[in-house]
Amino acid sequence: MAPRKKQVEKDSNSKLEMGVMSTSGKEIEKIDLDPVIFDGKINHALMHQAVVTYLANQRRGLANTKTRGEVSGGGRKPWKQKGTGRARSGSSRSPIWKGGGITFGPKPHSFVKDFPKKMKAMALKSALNAKLKDSEIVVFDSLKMNAPKTKEFAAVISNSKVSADKALIVLGALDVNVKLSARNIARVGIQEAKSLNTYDALSYKKLVFAKDA
Repeated sequence: MAPRKKQVEKDSNSKLEMGVMSTSGKEIEKIDLDPVIFDGKINHALMHQAVVTYLANQRRGLANTKTRGEVSGGGRKPWKQKGTGRARSGSSRSPIWKGGGITFGPKPHSFVKDFPKKMKAMALKSALNAKLKDSEIVVFDSLKMNAPKTKEFAAVISNSKVSADKALIVLGALDVNVKLSARNIARVGIQEAKSLNTYDALSYKKLVFAKDA
């Protein structure tokens, strides 16, 4: 067992580096990525489960149809039971009648699925590793704006070479000026690092991180 333990320690000590750009698009430094997060492991099944759970939890489940007991009217028997030559009928609100109730129609209910925190964290970790593997993560030294300037922020995004892709800007703390500057730029989203989830990480082509995120 000793050789195996040494191998694990060796792997855990290996570090990945990533370049950090300035707003002009030039690389100014390199940072070490946390090996606990960026270990290269990608669990596709867990990412799929996280996305399905996220989308299910967004559903409000408000669809509602009326049964024959809830549709107004139909209290009187349409015609007598026998002697008319027609099929017997007890109510004009029967599901087989026009204007009648709906059989087995949707009713308000919850679509919420449980997803353990550890599994959620592992799914996000897999998504980040997948993005890193495909070179779809960009890091900026700073993404702060002194005032809401869409044109200036669009230039920053263009310098990062992600202007043609759907990009998610991930900030350490939400900056109002950055939010206002980016909201009119097509295919660009803004989110705080603490709110990043597997669905958002995978639904955007590029992840653009501020260094503090």
